[in-house]
Amino acid sequence: MNRSAPAGNRASTVLGRRLGGELLRLRDAAGKTQQQAANVLDATNSKIVKMERGWVPMRDIDVRALCDYYDLDDPKTLGRLLALAKLDRERRKAKGWWQHTPQARGTAEYIAMEDVASEIRAWQQALVPGLLQTAEYTRALAVSEGLWQDPDEIEGVVDVRRKRQARLSGSDPLQFYAVIGEGALHQQVGGPDVMRAQLQHLMTTAGLPNVRVQVLPFRAGGHACVGGSFNIVSFTESEAVDVVHVDSIAATVWVENEADSATYSSFFDRTARLSLAPKDSLRLIESISEGMH
Repeated sequence: MNRSAPAGNRASTVLGRRLGGELLRLRDAAGKTQQQAANVLDATNSKIVKMERGWVPMRDIDVRALCDYYDLDDPKTLGRLLALAKLDRERRKAKGWWQHTPQARGTAEYIAMEDVASEIRAWQQALVPGLLQTAEYTRALAVSEGLWQDPDEIEGVVDVRRKRQARLSGSDPLQFYAVIGEGALHQQVGGPDVMRAQLQHLMTTAGLPNVRVQVLPFRAGGHACVGGSFNIVSFTESEAVDVVHVDSIAATVWVENEADSATYSSFFDRTARLSLAPKDSLRLIESISEGMH
């Protein structure tokens, strides 16, 4: 969770790695060398290395030139690569608040993606999703995790979560679709008072037009997403493939290829179909809140 990007011009991004990997695959399929690709751009071999490893932003003109040289004749694929290049440039240009916040360091890459996303689908098995948490719930989690000891540091964690939640409001709010395991609603993070307030906040936030909340009840039994929680990040650009973020105790995994991304999307949809409808979910949340003591 606290891994940082390489320093200097080797600061890759998820989008940059995906784009670079696509260009590398196309070059290999065309039987071209890095030096030959560099000659097409009138550049050095090292530039192609940096592009294929996602270390540098890419201009549309360079992407088009390489795709043409690799005999790519699929307009849809070219459009997807250009969309990735545009998103990656926007991601790198962003001078977000998270870059200067120590408590955001471990999740800075995800927050940057969240900042340029149009929609996020979140499956949470054990916790209330971060964008829907109250300050008290976040604070209790920070204390129990033990990653931050100083009270001011813990308040920094709370402030990071609060700033992220601003994406749910404003002139262009994030579309947020959360499917939450029922167990997360019973787990008394911070005690019953904190949890009751959290459940009330969850019901209130679920009333926003850009937020959809469904609960997977215990009685649903086994399901496709039993293996763990994840977020599927989508973008406005129609050709941009979803990116999946899987966070565990020891590491963060980014799913960066189209086939695996589609698998996660399918698993999410299957689990959502087993979940209660939004109105029934709210009734269950209210019932759990009223019975909490």
